[in-house]
Amino acid sequence: MLSVTAEPERGPLTTPIWYEYQQGGFVKVITAPVARKARLIEEAGRFALCAQVAEVEDYRYVTVEGPVSDIRPTSKQERLDMAARYMGDAATDYVNATEGSSADNIEIHMRPERWRTFDFRRMLD
Repeated sequence: MLSVTAEPERGPLTTPIWYEYQQGGFVKVITAPVARKARLIEEAGRFALCAQVAEVEDYRYVTVEGPVSDIRPTSKQERLDMAARYMGDAATDYVNATEGSSADNIEIHMRPERWRTFDFRRMLD
């Protein structure tokens, strides 16, 4: 889930989103440049992300928050790599089928500043 400060008199925008992160690097998300979240991220200059495993005996999550370090067009290969993370073998078909609506997508990179984690399994030990 991605969260970003919204307009005055509103709570933050919180929405599911695919993400990518490699230890020591940037958090990367891909979205349409006309999406509300893209506009809000550009305005705020930062966002937060929460990823969780919600199995009853394996509940854990991580949150990360930080400033945007880069916003740029994304390539078809980058969209394919992101889709493969979530869809496996179906990624190529998905990216080809959505090419018309996603060819102008952007990727947003965030430099992690603050991390928070929780692992329910540690409470059981």
